[in-house]
Amino acid sequence: MAAPSTTQCCAPIAREPLGEADAVELATLLKAVADPVRLRLLSMIGSHAGGEACVCDLTGVFDLTAPTISHHLKVLRTAGLIDGERRGTWVYYRIIPEAVNKLGALFAPLAESAPGPASPAAAGRTELELLPA
Repeated sequence: MAAPSTTQCCAPIAREPLGEADAVELATLLKAVADPVRLRLLSMIGSHAGGEACVCDLTGVFDLTAPTISHHLKVLRTAGLIDGERRGTWVYYRIIPEAVNKLGALFAPLAESAPGPASPAAAGRTELELLPA
């Protein structure tokens, strides 16, 4: 009986395995955004006009107390995803692009190398034809 052949069914999600230091750093970032409130805060700050958001713009959106919002912002800041600057009585937060880009880069190879089934590039081609050379 012949040994079954193995074929690669999909592209790898990473170009190379993560090293220990990179894994620790990325785990910290992922833990920080693993909470729905923090993920929304990060999104709100990143999409705010001018690239920064006053804490006064963030607190009214949630049914949470100001100290709870402050806690979530502190977690994002400690993880290195955002930075803040006090101006008078308010703190203005902005995204740290390098840190956020690290999160995006973790998943970018998957998006770049694996066309979806509805992709025109995939039309009429077999799985083996879609594999990188």
